[in-house]
Amino acid sequence: MDSRKFEKISKALSDSSRVMILQELRKRKECLYCTEVYDFLDLAQPSISHHLKQLVEAELLIPEKEGRNLKYVLNQEVLDEYIHFLKALKS
Repeated sequence: MDSRKFEKISKALSDSSRVMILQELRKRKECLYCTEVYDFLDLAQPSISHHLKQLVEAELLIPEKEGRNLKYVLNQEVLDEYIHFLKALKS
C-alpha cells in the first residue's frame, strides 16, 4: 500500500459516522443497503451519500447495483492491507 492510499483511507476513517457505517456492515456480515443507513444514522440523505462516497473512494466499500437499489459490501482486502500497513509502522 502506498502512502497516498493510506492517507485516503485514514481520512475516510476519521469521521465517526463513517466508522459507524463500517461497524454496522461488519455486524450484518454480508451487505448494507443504502436505504438501511438511514435507520441508524440520524443524518440527512445528502450527508449519508457523502459519507458513503468517501468510503467508496477510499475503496473500503464496494458498491453493487441491485435493481434500483445500491448495496455496499466491505472490501476486506483493502482493510487488511491498511491494518498490515499500520502494523508495519509499529515495528
